Amino acid sequence: MNIRKLALYSTFLSVSFSTGSVMAATTKAPADQLKTPVHKSQAKAAGRAAVQKDAMRSRQVKSVSGGEEGLIVTGTHATNRHARQSTNPITVLSSATLRRSGQMNLADALAKTYPSINMSTMGNDAGALTSFIRMRGLNPNQVLVLLDGKRRHTTANINADAGPNFGATPVDLNMIPANMIDHIEVLEDGAAAMYGSDAIAGVVNIITKKQDHGLSMSAQTGANAYNGDGWQYQLNADGGLKLGRDGYMHISGQVYHTDHFVTNTVDNRLAGYVPAGAANELYTGSVKVPKNSNKIMSTPEETRENLGIDFGKKLTDNVDFYGQVTYAHRHAEAYENYRVPSGSSASNPELFPSGYSPLETIDENDYAATLGLKGRHFFGFDWDLSSTWGEDLDKISNQNTTNPNMYAATGYSPTTVRTSNFRLAQWTNNLDFRRNFKIANVVPMTLAFGGEHRLEQYTILAGEPASYEYGGTSALAGLTPQDAGKWDRDVWAAYLDGDFHPLKNWDLDFAGRFEHYTDVGNTENGKISTRYDITRRIGLRATISNGFRAPTMAEQHYSAINVGPTSVLGLLPVSSSEARATGASPLKPERSTSATGGIVLEPIDGFHIETDVYQINIRDRVVQGGNVTGAPAIAALEGMGVSLPALTQLSENSVQTYYFTNGASTRTQGLDIKADYMFRMHRYGNLTLSMALDLNRTRLTHNGMSSTGSPLLNAQNIAYLTTAYPRSKIILNALWTVGKWDINVRQTRYGETTDMMTYQDWTPTAAICPIDGKQLSQSSSCFAQFKNSPRWLTDLEIGYRVNSRWHVAVGANNVFNIRPRKLPGELNQLGGNPYDTFSSQVPMTGGYYYGRVNFTL
Repeated sequence: MNIRKLALYSTFLSVSFSTGSVMAATTKAPADQLKTPVHKSQAKAAGRAAVQKDAMRSRQVKSVSGGEEGLIVTGTHATNRHARQSTNPITVLSSATLRRSGQMNLADALAKTYPSINMSTMGNDAGALTSFIRMRGLNPNQVLVLLDGKRRHTTANINADAGPNFGATPVDLNMIPANMIDHIEVLEDGAAAMYGSDAIAGVVNIITKKQDHGLSMSAQTGANAYNGDGWQYQLNADGGLKLGRDGYMHISGQVYHTDHFVTNTVDNRLAGYVPAGAANELYTGSVKVPKNSNKIMSTPEETRENLGIDFGKKLTDNVDFYGQVTYAHRHAEAYENYRVPSGSSASNPELFPSGYSPLETIDENDYAATLGLKGRHFFGFDWDLSSTWGEDLDKISNQNTTNPNMYAATGYSPTTVRTSNFRLAQWTNNLDFRRNFKIANVVPMTLAFGGEHRLEQYTILAGEPASYEYGGTSALAGLTPQDAGKWDRDVWAAYLDGDFHPLKNWDLDFAGRFEHYTDVGNTENGKISTRYDITRRIGLRATISNGFRAPTMAEQHYSAINVGPTSVLGLLPVSSSEARATGASPLKPERSTSATGGIVLEPIDGFHIETDVYQINIRDRVVQGGNVTGAPAIAALEGMGVSLPALTQLSENSVQTYYFTNGASTRTQGLDIKADYMFRMHRYGNLTLSMALDLNRTRLTHNGMSSTGSPLLNAQNIAYLTTAYPRSKIILNALWTVGKWDINVRQTRYGETTDMMTYQDWTPTAAICPIDGKQLSQSSSCFAQFKNSPRWLTDLEIGYRVNSRWHVAVGANNVFNIRPRKLPGELNQLGGNPYDTFSSQVPMTGGYYYGRVNFTL
């Protein structure tokens, strides 16, 4: 069978289900609930049930949290390996660990409990409406997310604003029901040779519940304890049922809502004074408005409903049918900068006499479905054939807004307008084979091979005409018909993996993968991993691999214009003539080389220590480049058919354009240390202590040049790539269970971040940037260095088991209300942005207090 035919039926996941359903990592059901009831006359079926029961027992080993740890299915094709035995560093996070984080959203729970994952302080514009996680300091696009081993489709909502998340269209973890999750396996290594594109920083594999019995329900609510806002609630329910005698269905549902959290600030325009030499707009109107009217630094209001269904049934002795469906709907809205009620056209006092804060909104539908067959004994091979369709549909709108130029010209402007629609669809087909045998009847080996075909589609629909005509609506101008389009590409892949045991204590794994993209060409990737256990207490492991990330279709085709009170920022599509005129060139895949080495120790029984060092070299990174201001930027936007709005405060830096480019090479180096131990104190309960540390540093090794001869990255963009991520993050956790009580204390230290900040409206107008001789305010050449100093956060949860079915808990995250360091006035845009929004350090939301009730049947 040649590669093309093999890829037709398509790819990866030879491991996830070929040995049966992955059971809950924390399940403690009686053994008689784990096997299928059978009739006495069905001896053969009863024997199979007994084997499954024994296999279940063999899977249960102690995890970091003292619970049960199942066999891993990530980063290996072997069928009998636990995380502590892995050739690659893998962390298993149980659903109980995620629940004790106190966070209702999956992305937030991961950032709370796993040191290599962080999130930016705040998203901007439509990017605030989608969750973005960063792993090992890299872009969200460089983290691969799997759901039960299947590649998960990404969001269609691109983060088009400058910053560390620039260009990201990652998997939105919050669209997956959190109560659907049994556990999560995080592979802390490059894995493109196994999984394909995006697996550069690591792989997050979410394993879902598949029990055929039981019912769990929970309710949680909480709010910011110091602001008194940001109220949240979440209702969860999941349960299993049998499909006949040998099938299962597990259904999970979730409803979530959160109000805005708003940082209390004073708008510079409403402060009543202007620093000497500054020329910011000062409101002097007669309408009385509160000084804290600018709510831009806030979290979105969001309502979300999630549904997940897993099912499976045995068709014959050797063939099983399985499937999965997920669906999520979200409505969210984020504040934009306040427009003061002055007489300027941008404020439209006729429509909004007291001023207004536009709201960018998203109405999103996200769904996916998987159907598959898996079997055994096909010429000695286990096999898995599956097809997955995933799609994300987004409608972006602008509410509480106005098109001031349209109103001035026609006397009419809508206050609610649809600005764009996005659609991203992904159809993935996989065929995988795996077999265990011995070479020359001596060397045990696992052979795995398979293929994949993936169809990706990306669609942009223009906004309503009132959103882009006459310069567009305030805060977010709509996409024009020139921006709209539909694009697709095919991806064909094949892989081969051999896992050898030359000696009893020595594992050696070779993997290779070939992929062909119809738009960006071919890639070949390989991986060599090895582990040698010197004794039962000392093991050494190492991996070297190369990888890639294909540019997303959004990166290749998206364009937009963002309209602020005093500025216009335009993103040009990299394939356009206007972008080429400012130095753009076609995108190509990012390429990476990764190396990891570590030691696994168990000095005494139950005391586990893992230490791994890593290095990730990436060339041709897709980044923001080609920043152009003034007349060239205006010409580029007008060439795209954009009508520029009249601004309330014009300067030579007011209009800027940029584009996506393969503009940088970086080197990321780091150290991961994990340790845990359980103290068994008999009548005083059990105390489980754990520590997880990530030291991380990224350096720029190459800054590309545009076709016009200028560097693609300025100092600010370089900081986004290299220093906006904490240099270190350490999580110390103590879980004490005694009688009916459980108490969890977590101490988290975030290391320093450094960003290069733009000089804002309180910067003296006479100040000049020495690099280009232009005004320092809003300069794209001169920036101010700002450091977020290290911070400690304390989290506490106290739980009480009322009886076998009811459990209640109260908790507080960030008990002492630690906030990020505040920006000085000249770096605080309009006075409404007191924190560094690009730092992936301490959340801006401060102390959060909550209560939760759980019911289990």
